[in-house]
Amino acid sequence: MTETNETVSNFVRNIIEEDIASSKFGGRVHTRFPPEPNGYLHIGHSKAILLNDGLAEDYGGKFNLRFDDTNPTKEEQAYIDAIIEDVRWLGADWEDRLFYASDYFEQLYEWAVQLIKEGKAYVDDLSAEEIREYRGTLTEPGRNSPYRDRPVAENLDLFERMRDGEFPDGSRVLRAKIDMSSSNINLRDPVMYRILHEEHPRTGDRWCIYPMYDWAHGQSDSIEGITHSLCTLEFEDHRPLYDWFVEQLGIYHPQQIEFARLKLSYTLMSKRVLRKLVEDGIVDGWDDPRMPTLAAYRRRGYTPRAIRQFSEMIGVSKANSMVDVAMLEHAIRDDLNEHAPRAFAVLDPLKVVIDNYPEDKVEWFELPNHPGDESMGTRALPFTRELYIEREDFMEDPLRNYYRLSPGQEVRLYGAYYITCDEVVKDEDGNLVELHCRLDPESRGGSTPDGRRVKGTLHWVSAAHAHEAEVRLYDTLFVVEDPGASDDLREILNPESLVVLNGAMLEPGLAEAEVGNPYQFMRQGYFVVDSKDSTPERLVFNRTVSLRDTWAKVRNKQ
Repeated sequence: MTETNETVSNFVRNIIEEDIASSKFGGRVHTRFPPEPNGYLHIGHSKAILLNDGLAEDYGGKFNLRFDDTNPTKEEQAYIDAIIEDVRWLGADWEDRLFYASDYFEQLYEWAVQLIKEGKAYVDDLSAEEIREYRGTLTEPGRNSPYRDRPVAENLDLFERMRDGEFPDGSRVLRAKIDMSSSNINLRDPVMYRILHEEHPRTGDRWCIYPMYDWAHGQSDSIEGITHSLCTLEFEDHRPLYDWFVEQLGIYHPQQIEFARLKLSYTLMSKRVLRKLVEDGIVDGWDDPRMPTLAAYRRRGYTPRAIRQFSEMIGVSKANSMVDVAMLEHAIRDDLNEHAPRAFAVLDPLKVVIDNYPEDKVEWFELPNHPGDESMGTRALPFTRELYIEREDFMEDPLRNYYRLSPGQEVRLYGAYYITCDEVVKDEDGNLVELHCRLDPESRGGSTPDGRRVKGTLHWVSAAHAHEAEVRLYDTLFVVEDPGASDDLREILNPESLVVLNGAMLEPGLAEAEVGNPYQFMRQGYFVVDSKDSTPERLVFNRTVSLRDTWAKVRNKQ
């Protein structure tokens, strides 16, 4: 087992190790990740995936991927496919153990019949609104349904007719008969089945009654022989219900353990809200790089390595807390700094003409792909009379301690020459058009015989060889730390969550950049080719993360 910070601090591991020592479950460890296929997975799910898969791997156990597909009104095959891709991308390995709660519909039905026969479940004709009214409140007990004491034979007949499609949606439900005065509302005769004449992504129209999540979830774990059923804290109050079901049925009993879910600052992770952002057109689909979904992060250039590192950084605890999104950015930046080759990209180009350089001359400068890793090799960059630099790297009336280019000031072009600005050219409206400069021919390679130094070093691109591209700069979608506390999400949207730069000029080798391969655009951040919109004719790069923590600036705006 790999020793990590998580190994030391993770209370779940402590429980599992105690269970192994006492031979509980025969010393087995069998975990699962059970998503509902009603949306895309987000960064919060990655914590659960990596925890479950990591525990199984570290203790020589098994890990299942199971879809709790009990609600056909919200579930789609597209979500199933996306979830499988996301879990595989993270590196979790379920081997041949891909399951669905719908695989167990017949067994769940038979168990429901068993409870009816034992007088522990009944068919209720109350409407959904009436059931809520009868259930009571946190301070007031519930009331028994007038249908609670139906004879067993009548319940069996009605339940079979529910399955046969005789009744309309919402007209009847099957409820467990537990305790309407329980202090735990989940035990006040919870609904087990409802009538839904809806086609299921996997079972088609075979069923018109569907199990509720709370009825299917624990029994599915039991069927699969799960030892440690890991859930987030909101399911803690559901555990007594799951225990009641398996105990009444007399079947194998997994152990449920709750841990704190991930709450990330400036981020929303409710699938219901994320779906609304998509449906309302606030974002461009579930994989919009501003979304917290794994598909969006993958498109933006986040790596599974970095997300694993982030999960280890935040650890696993029993107490809910807010995690600063800067921690996630740090993990991404740390990983890309090590693995991303460097490249020159001028995002807001300003033309520079080197007057004392021949018009038809092309020099090639060999530059390292990664200054800290010689194994990444080098690349050759062309240098010509006309270049592009960043517009922000020039100031006509420089401020104090401004060390970039300005009239009469000398700077270094990275890996090439020292240049000095002699003339500023503007259009008739006073807008800056181009700069005329001269280079020191003895400064080739970035140093001079006299050993003089300059403080400013700029990246550059040959105008004749530059490849034009669209560059998208992404930022937090919201401008408040806890967007979930807001009543109107539109009021807290960040107007600068996406800035599109057209006409960026890239070094020529980037024309062949492939989707998924990250680059550090020097002095700009880490970027990746957009997997959705980029084409050979229209190259699009997304900024994955900046070179420094930008969230402090966002917080300062508040």
